[in-house]
Amino acid sequence: MNIKTKLTLVIGLLVMMTFALVVVSVINVQILTATDPESPAAGPGMERALFWITMLGAICIFTGIGIWISFPSSIARPIKELLNAIQDIASQHYERRLQLYGTKEFDDVSRNFNIMAERLAAYHASSISQLIAAKKYMETLVNSITEPIITLDNNKNIIFINDAALSILNISRNDAIGHSANQLSINNDLLRQLIRDLDKKESYIDNSTSLNKQTNEIPLKIYSDEKESYFQVKYITIVNKKGNNEKDERSHMIMLKNVTEFKERDSAKTTFISTISHELKTPIAAIMMSLKLLEDSRIGILNNEQAELTDDIKQNSERLLSITSELLNMTQVESGKLQLKPRITRPIELIDYAIKANRVQAEKFNISIEVEYPKDNNISKLFVDSEKIAWVVTNLLSNAIRYSQENARVIIGAQQQDNSHVQIYVSDFGKGIDPRYHQSIFDHYFRVPGTKVQGSGLGLSISKDFVEAHGGTLTVDSQIGSGSTFTVTLEV
Repeated sequence: MNIKTKLTLVIGLLVMMTFALVVVSVINVQILTATDPESPAAGPGMERALFWITMLGAICIFTGIGIWISFPSSIARPIKELLNAIQDIASQHYERRLQLYGTKEFDDVSRNFNIMAERLAAYHASSISQLIAAKKYMETLVNSITEPIITLDNNKNIIFINDAALSILNISRNDAIGHSANQLSINNDLLRQLIRDLDKKESYIDNSTSLNKQTNEIPLKIYSDEKESYFQVKYITIVNKKGNNEKDERSHMIMLKNVTEFKERDSAKTTFISTISHELKTPIAAIMMSLKLLEDSRIGILNNEQAELTDDIKQNSERLLSITSELLNMTQVESGKLQLKPRITRPIELIDYAIKANRVQAEKFNISIEVEYPKDNNISKLFVDSEKIAWVVTNLLSNAIRYSQENARVIIGAQQQDNSHVQIYVSDFGKGIDPRYHQSIFDHYFRVPGTKVQGSGLGLSISKDFVEAHGGTLTVDSQIGSGSTFTVTLEV
């Protein structure tokens, strides 16, 4: 029986009982009306009529009360059970089942609900097993990685750490998983440094809207496996977006890449270049001395062919000596042995030195060197290693001359940028540098594609290192066809 049929029967029953009560009342009223009030049968007739009306009215009243109590509960009770069952399913109690009887609709609801619960239970069981299998697979995969990996939750608790990280931190997995990294770092110097750097990076990210990954450029030195190892540290922040104006949660991943092999190769390369450069200086000096002896008139006058040959040898020897000096400067920077001997220097002194050093080259190509400098010399003095900064300015002026056409002009000058900085700049009007290479030209051995001018590709990189060692900057402003301007900015 469905709800519609049941409701129809209840209403029909109430209508029939009401109709019966009305009919009985009407019949008794007609009988009493037809009976003479003075007749002896009037009294018993009245009592009989009141009895039947009272009995039938009581039956109607009690039947209505029974229907009023039982019928709504027969509808509300299954609905309440259904709501409770839905809440259990929402709480992932997939073993919940329904047994609703009484109407066809509730039987259908019970059957379909139980089918849904069975399927959800099967899906949940399969999902859990898949997640567990995937978790084990990922743990096995990450543990097979030889690079240390540490994952922290929003409260800096360790939620994952692989075997390589456990090894270099010298802690056990039970002591790490689920524990606060801040607490563990109290007795662990390496972890303390990683957490300190992470806090710095996190503070930097708070002030940036796009940054979520940071890498330490300086390798981290760790004593591991009875030797010194170097690791490049990478910090990855994972942001879990929250809705309803809730604060976003952040988890962090710390990855350490072992760069010991590259560090050792780089150190070996630096040592090799330094050794070779020192060794080359001796024969070059001997060649230069021999050339001076050949040019001495007391030995004899050279014919034209001999003079051209000695001049060619001299030029190549000077170029080789320049390259050797650049290699030595580079090895000083890379090995961290760059020693600065600062003294008070006026910018015009550095400019004069560069002009004198490049005068012969400028005359050779008929290049006009123009100096831009305040007439009142109202430029602050510098406290720098004048030898190294002079080398930088000389190199920039030499490049400007070499990359200019004959009969061109080159501008070298200085200006006061503000109360705490002075700029020394060199400008040429050559073919310029493609903006794509503005950063690359400061890399070791890089030369702009298509460049025909001879060079080692070290001058600008060494210049940048020298300037940055003084806390300054070396920048370039150049466009194709409009020349280039290199600017050195130093603190006064």
